[in-house]
Amino acid sequence: MLIADDLDKLLNILPKFIKDPLNKHASKKFLIEIVMDLGRRPEARFPDGPEYLSMVNISWNDLDLCIKKIPQFSGDNRSGIECTLHRISSIKNRKGNIIGLTFRVGRAIFGTISSIRDILYTGKSILLLGKPGVGKTTAIREITRVLADEMERRVVIIDTSNEIAGDGDIPHPAIGRARRMQVARPELQHQVMIEAVENHMPEVIIIDEIGTELEAIAARTIAERGVQLVGTAHGNYLHSIIKNPTLADLIGGIQYVTLGDDEAKRRGSQKSVLERKSIPAFQVAIEIHERNSWIIHERVDDVVDDILQGSVISLQRRKFNLDGSISIECENSSFAEFISHNNYNHGGVYNKFSLLSSNLSNIKDRISINNSNLSTKIPLDLFDILSNSKFIDDNNTNKIESSKFTKLYSYGINMQQIESVISDLHLSILLTRDLLKANYILGLRSCIKNNSKIRQIAKSRHIVIYTIHSNSSNNIIRALKQMLDTKYVSYMTWQQICLQKNLNELDALNEARSAIEKIVLFYKDSVELLPRSYNLRRLQSYLISLYNLKYSTFGKVGYQRLIVYPI
Repeated sequence: MLIADDLDKLLNILPKFIKDPLNKHASKKFLIEIVMDLGRRPEARFPDGPEYLSMVNISWNDLDLCIKKIPQFSGDNRSGIECTLHRISSIKNRKGNIIGLTFRVGRAIFGTISSIRDILYTGKSILLLGKPGVGKTTAIREITRVLADEMERRVVIIDTSNEIAGDGDIPHPAIGRARRMQVARPELQHQVMIEAVENHMPEVIIIDEIGTELEAIAARTIAERGVQLVGTAHGNYLHSIIKNPTLADLIGGIQYVTLGDDEAKRRGSQKSVLERKSIPAFQVAIEIHERNSWIIHERVDDVVDDILQGSVISLQRRKFNLDGSISIECENSSFAEFISHNNYNHGGVYNKFSLLSSNLSNIKDRISINNSNLSTKIPLDLFDILSNSKFIDDNNTNKIESSKFTKLYSYGINMQQIESVISDLHLSILLTRDLLKANYILGLRSCIKNNSKIRQIAKSRHIVIYTIHSNSSNNIIRALKQMLDTKYVSYMTWQQICLQKNLNELDALNEARSAIEKIVLFYKDSVELLPRSYNLRRLQSYLISLYNLKYSTFGKVGYQRLIVYPI
């Protein structure tokens, strides 16, 4: 990555007793901001924490010396340095006198958005979320340059605080060919947004810090006119926008809907539910929690619907690695707690895999995963939310790795009868008497219905409950098969397939199984496997047939591979 920061121009404003320690500091190039508060020691903030720069306290003279070297502060108490990206903010007392200054270092970092370049080519509107200082403005500045220069789009920046394109009338070269519209006062930002569309025919509008209801309405109006939006908003997570009535319009708006008795019963929910009102202004949302780790929501409308329903959603995490490669991890996370407790938790993550790819435009088409421990079961039709707990049976002393098995707690059903069914069908299920260790509960409907405590525990622990009408073997078999989903190869079958196989054969089998379970069955997408020899392709095709899936062979001789298709 190429970094341009013009740091010397910022340091030249500071008093000598602050400037000299910074020039000699080993982490100078990582400096985030400098804080000068009246009567306090000057402080520098780095990614690994703050540091004092001097034993001398800041005086009125020190503040005046800095203020005289910078342009006048605007209505939002911000200023800048001509032809740089640095931002200087002030703190005033009740009389309007400046008693504190914050010098934020602005950097143009080229290459920061290489992990989402494929999304830019789709032309979808993108919303960036994250806490202050995590790199949203740096990312949006680089997005601007790529759209304007590399993709040759007509880009207009609504630069309220001159933070994207720098201070002064001439914008910083970091934005490329994009045009910049300045905003006289922060409260007029929404008017300038509409003016840009009406007067300058942009294909893309760039907006930093959408924070008011008028700005959210303006963004929605722009989106309805067919203009691509790229903006940032206050909030660390997508659910923060959902809960924020001011900004909820950005993701379609939220409303309460009263369902009829039949519909509420069909959904298994209360009669009054939350639903999305309309199409979101932004189709893609990016959560920036760390500078090198972003979570991508490529279909905001579907994600918002799933969050409101408390469903399991798919998360896509993209990371920059030290070797320059990009790692893509697909995770599933539950938002059931959002409905009941308004608590967003990325901790309930399971079914994770990683791809190292230099071309992100074809993420799902090429996959090779070297992992011999792939036994996760993901039922496709769930009544509730999947659990992520480890399967450690309280009564099992067998040395077989217990994480290969699903933990089942029975309620109102004879355990010996369930054990008999599990043994006859060779299912990878272990029975437990500890409800808190269970992944599923199987019980008689009448017993579960009359026991509110077990339902509360299941809800809080994200344990799936399956119920049957009567204590018959057929009902138990049907419930267990639905629980494991017969489209997934059982642990015993997988062990038999892998028996006496060499490393190349195991690698081919692992690749096929990962592709099927992680993409074909879960995302309902076809996937192209890596080129293999005839014997290895035959081994892969046998495994594919066990999933009752179809496949085809294509490619030139010596470079032939399989494509697996969803049902």
